[in-house]
Amino acid sequence: MSTSCLRERTADATWRRIEDRQQSITFGQMITRAHLIDVLFVIAPRSLLLDIAGPAEAFRLANQHRERLGLPPRFRLRFVAPNDAQTTSVGLSIAGLEPLPKELSAPTWVVVVGQPTEHLAAMTAAVATTARWLSTQLRDTLRENSCAHRLVTICSGTLLAARAGLLGRRRCTTHHELIGVLQTLAPQATVIDNRVFVVDGPIASSAGITAGIDVALHLIADECGESLAASVAQDMVVYVRRSDRDPEQSPFHLHRGHVHATVHRVQDAITAEPERDWDMTGLARAGHTTGRHLLRLFLAHARVSPLEYLRAIRLERARHALEHGANVTRAAQVAGFRSGTQMRRAWSRQWGGSPSDLLKARSLAP
Repeated sequence: MSTSCLRERTADATWRRIEDRQQSITFGQMITRAHLIDVLFVIAPRSLLLDIAGPAEAFRLANQHRERLGLPPRFRLRFVAPNDAQTTSVGLSIAGLEPLPKELSAPTWVVVVGQPTEHLAAMTAAVATTARWLSTQLRDTLRENSCAHRLVTICSGTLLAARAGLLGRRRCTTHHELIGVLQTLAPQATVIDNRVFVVDGPIASSAGITAGIDVALHLIADECGESLAASVAQDMVVYVRRSDRDPEQSPFHLHRGHVHATVHRVQDAITAEPERDWDMTGLARAGHTTGRHLLRLFLAHARVSPLEYLRAIRLERARHALEHGANVTRAAQVAGFRSGTQMRRAWSRQWGGSPSDLLKARSLAP
């Protein structure tokens, strides 16, 4: 055999070994990726039923869509509690619950759901048992960003996680009425107010009720892709799929928890015609007062300036327009921005990112 032939055969053999190794690595990654994730719903007494059912349906539908694509299921739903039956917030009882497992052997997303406010102060034996179990299973594990498990809290479930010592110095959120309580229970954590959900490493916390669906869709998108998550959202008739940049409360309701008639009058005028060419003079005229006095009234009662409130309403109008098929230029027009550039700047200051992020998400929807 010639030297050149020998070199060619040696080179071929080397490349085959490299290719075999790459295929083996890829196959190994696929096996790991295909392993089921245990989505473990922790059911405390009087748990909010929608906190359980909403996210659970999202994960179930994600498996269904994967099956249609010829892919194996990704999520295994499990429901655990200190007792084998629990009464939910609406009086409906859930039976056949698994006991709290002694260990988390498979990769597990522990979902801690909320309870109505009137039941939060009662540290019952079942709640105390659940808090101890959470601490034992997750306290040390969650300190690592790359851990195999994840904690997902919904509404006041974040308070139970705080009582179990799971939040540490992480960023987190909960229902807007419970922000102060969470700050007291988790003084080292960074508590984010008025946010639909917050993800910090292996901990994802949400404001509750429908926000539990939002955080579930976000996690599904991370695990299974944006297109599949968009399909799930469409199945669930989720009108607007919110992100971790979105506020918990709609701008149409935010800053209106006051009783001052002049401020409400100006807010009504803005909401009715956000596209109008408003300035402080026009806003003051709508409130039958002076610009300086209107500014003082807004800061005292709405906690924002009139122009800040106007910008928030315009952004919400622009987002609705984008969701209904408008391009950036058209959305800027109907919302009252002078140009698409002005809207992009306002969008970035308010939420981060740009309107094109929303357009991209919409294009992925089936």
